[in-house]
Amino acid sequence: MLLYPVLSLSPFPSPISNRSLRFRPRRRHFAPRHAVQCAAAASGRDEFTAKSGYLFELSTTEADSLAEYRIPKIAAVYGRKPLLVARRLVQTGLAFGKWFGLRYIDTLLDRSESMFQVRAAELRKILVELGPAYIKIAQAISSRADLIPPSYLDELSLLQDRISPFSSEVAFSMIEQELGLSLVELFSEISPEPVAAASLGQVYQARLRKTGQVVAVKVQRPGVQAAISLDILILRFMAGLVRRAGKFNTDLQAVVDEWASSLFREMDYNNEASNGIKFRNLYGSIEDVVVPLMYMEYTTRKVLVMEWIEGEKLSEVKDLYLIEVGVYCSFNQLLECGFYHADPHPGNLLRTYDGKLAYLDFGMTGEFTQELRDGFMEACLHLVNRDFDALAKDFVTLGLLPPTADKEAVTKALTGVFQNAVAKGVRNISFGDLLGNLGTTMYKFKFRIPSYFSLVIRSLAVLEGIAISFNPEYKVLGSTYPWIARKVLTDGSPQLKSSLENLLYKDGVFRIDRLESLLVESLRAKTEKVIVKQAAGTDSRVVMKEILSFTLAEKGEFVREIIVQEFAKGLDALGLATLETAAARVPFSGFFYSPVLTDEDITNLRTFQRLMLLLLGARRKEEFNTGSRQASHDKNQILYMEELSSVLNQVESVQDVLPVLSIILELPPESQQQLLQLPANLVRQLISRAAARTVRRVFL
Repeated sequence: MLLYPVLSLSPFPSPISNRSLRFRPRRRHFAPRHAVQCAAAASGRDEFTAKSGYLFELSTTEADSLAEYRIPKIAAVYGRKPLLVARRLVQTGLAFGKWFGLRYIDTLLDRSESMFQVRAAELRKILVELGPAYIKIAQAISSRADLIPPSYLDELSLLQDRISPFSSEVAFSMIEQELGLSLVELFSEISPEPVAAASLGQVYQARLRKTGQVVAVKVQRPGVQAAISLDILILRFMAGLVRRAGKFNTDLQAVVDEWASSLFREMDYNNEASNGIKFRNLYGSIEDVVVPLMYMEYTTRKVLVMEWIEGEKLSEVKDLYLIEVGVYCSFNQLLECGFYHADPHPGNLLRTYDGKLAYLDFGMTGEFTQELRDGFMEACLHLVNRDFDALAKDFVTLGLLPPTADKEAVTKALTGVFQNAVAKGVRNISFGDLLGNLGTTMYKFKFRIPSYFSLVIRSLAVLEGIAISFNPEYKVLGSTYPWIARKVLTDGSPQLKSSLENLLYKDGVFRIDRLESLLVESLRAKTEKVIVKQAAGTDSRVVMKEILSFTLAEKGEFVREIIVQEFAKGLDALGLATLETAAARVPFSGFFYSPVLTDEDITNLRTFQRLMLLLLGARRKEEFNTGSRQASHDKNQILYMEELSSVLNQVESVQDVLPVLSIILELPPESQQQLLQLPANLVRQLISRAAARTVRRVFL
């Protein structure tokens, strides 16, 4: 990954900076084409390469065979270099052996806890000195709670990819060699030294001679692919030993293979440019999101030229609005399109000087299948609603647990982990704390976490981490959940429809609380620059308009059908309650009239009350929460008619009805047309219920 620093540039058309290099005439000699050589061989300044210990050469044939991640090819190349492999294996073994030896001594001396900070810092230093493969793998597993103890996550998350640069002479030679043109033909000016350096490459700022556009030129570190190939071969061997010794459920060699494939794709700048183009096409039109333009004609496997984006790191500015923009963009990546930026660390997120959020570095991206998207949303719903039994099943769907897992034990563990966290309400759930608690459980029970899931979690955790640095009360899940709620309410996916139905109904009983919560939360799904109201119920007229607009729209069809169905049940119960109340006032009615109001009808009447309150935009008051009332069945017909009257009394005059009528007139013609069709649908449902009840009473 590349960390793009903020530069103070002079306005164009003046030179890029006082460090800019005016090109010399084209050099006559290029770097040798017959070998791929690490930078340290050409320049003693590259301390990172020297510490990494990969000062060696590969033939062109050998280097080309390592362009893609294929273990047999890698093994074949290094099988012919036993001394090189042995040297690297000894270097790696000694580094980790010394660290594990010290950890073992700490255990014997019962000082593991007190020495944690020291050992964690030592481990981080070892990873940096061992080179790019270990840096990248460590960064990848820093969110893998099933692979390492949670106590190490924080320390590894501090691992920075800021590495000493390699020689600019080598870099410029590589640019000319890869693009087949001299620097003077390509650029009118370029910075003489890199403006950023990382384990895989470094970046220069330049101006295209052809168009005058200011660009970032990314050049791959020579020899890095050969070095990573060797280290991956050793890592796979070590992973097999560790898995057998630690008895992990996760296939550690498969994890190494998966991340190695990702690293190899990241080292192919053609792939990164294609990812950037796709990301720009999908999300570049989102308001206040900027995605740099890729110049494919100047891009090869080792050189990438892209639009220069100038700004400040998002983590260094206090802009909560852009965090919300990032959350909205992440929602689109994860739950709408399924193509997401897999490495959104603070260095890859900039606030441009005109107040927009810029995404950089597209070497690591991921694909989120529709099934996994639906499963992720279901898991969030079940978590918020504390349905831990269903959450355990979601873990199977998401690949966190095998189908043979003990669901009862998992449910019990998840309840213990999440019960207190979600009791505070969705807007107060800390994503970081949630992840930490889950990580402890995962490590304890040896559960597995697919790599895609850790990337998804990381993308959200990074945003929360940036936000809480200047607003400790910020909760990314509280900002994400409204989009999830709206998606669940409007998505046409059969899986999500089934999930919504299961969420809203339990044993055939409609749970109005959950619909009310989903509707209210979905109304918070906004990204305006103005401060969004945290409680949608503060303005009844706004609530009425939002709910009507939402339920009458085409995407609200499924929710609309549920509301009409429950209204029909409520009106049916109202008719029965009215009949029963009237009959009770007739003398001696007990001799010729038997009560018809069942417990189900009473429940439907309560639901009807809540629906009236919701659609009228009124806040639910304690006196309307009749679920806790304990009334005798003989008094139900009077008690619930009084409760219903108290709801209907909210519309006591024409003045109270006018706001509702004015809202209807403001709705789009399509919504008004849908509204006109509702009475007919309601009547059909009422007739159907009455007919079914008559059949039951006559023939059963």
